[in-house]
Amino acid sequence: MFTRRTLLSAVAAISLLGAATGASAEDKLYVPLISKGFQHQFWQAVKAGADKAGAELGVEVTFEGPDNESQVDKQIDMLAAALAKNPAAIGFAALDSQAAIPLLKQAQEAHIPVIAFDSGVDSDIPVATASTDNVAAAALAADKMAELIGDAGKVAVVAHDQTSRTGVDRRDGFVNRIKEAHPNVEIVTIEYGGGDHLKSTEITKAILTANPDIKGIFGTNEGSAIGVVNGVKEAGAKVVVVGYDSGKAQKDAIRDGTMAGAITQNPVGIGYETVKAAVAAAKGETVEKNIDTGFYWYDKTNIDSPEISAVLYD
Repeated sequence: MFTRRTLLSAVAAISLLGAATGASAEDKLYVPLISKGFQHQFWQAVKAGADKAGAELGVEVTFEGPDNESQVDKQIDMLAAALAKNPAAIGFAALDSQAAIPLLKQAQEAHIPVIAFDSGVDSDIPVATASTDNVAAAALAADKMAELIGDAGKVAVVAHDQTSRTGVDRRDGFVNRIKEAHPNVEIVTIEYGGGDHLKSTEITKAILTANPDIKGIFGTNEGSAIGVVNGVKEAGAKVVVVGYDSGKAQKDAIRDGTMAGAITQNPVGIGYETVKAAVAAAKGETVEKNIDTGFYWYDKTNIDSPEISAVLYD
């Protein structure tokens, strides 16, 4: 977690902003996006969408995130540094839905609109959230998993975290749907790999060792899903793997049959809509509180269809 010293220094920096906001009329609006990470292809696709909106709307957009999705401290530092530059508005994908609230309150007091993206924040401070309906998407993953294993048997979840909104919603969306609609499917364990494919690989192998009769494993983001695929391969197991997100490694796994299918978001759309909402909010325009950027199930049967290929990424 972030330190008290970090928080105090960040708050002090932002308090110097007073009530000033944005840029002068002759300058470009400045909109920084602070992401949960930068290493996954998903975030590169979000950046592409943000850059596209920035170019179309004539605003300066920056995009950064910590080296991995466990570095809450580093993300808080990035948020503080971005806010200290007095942006017109800011996009923020929270690694910890509670940790950033003190800084976001300072942004609110400085009249800097906050647009949450990908992960929401446990606060009403963000004027809008551009994201996938992760609960509904994970429920669809649960239905597909149940169908693929004959609606009976043991399954497990390898989640990316239990602190971000996406981590919680995808875990709960899957688990609750299994409990409600698939009584003969048993979730034997939920493990957390931090979205790191290496850690998720080791977790998967441990799950397979402890549960040799397991039928399926759900990986809740790109790193988790690839870790599950690699763990299953290394263990030589025959298990139904369902993933979340896309990217080349997941697409390859679906094409070769190692992964049965996955949920894809619309990451380019997330980035685009975040910047679009940020610019509107900075200009004092009304923005939609919840911007649903959509999701799709894809597998071997539809991976090359125009509708799906448009939201996959490399």
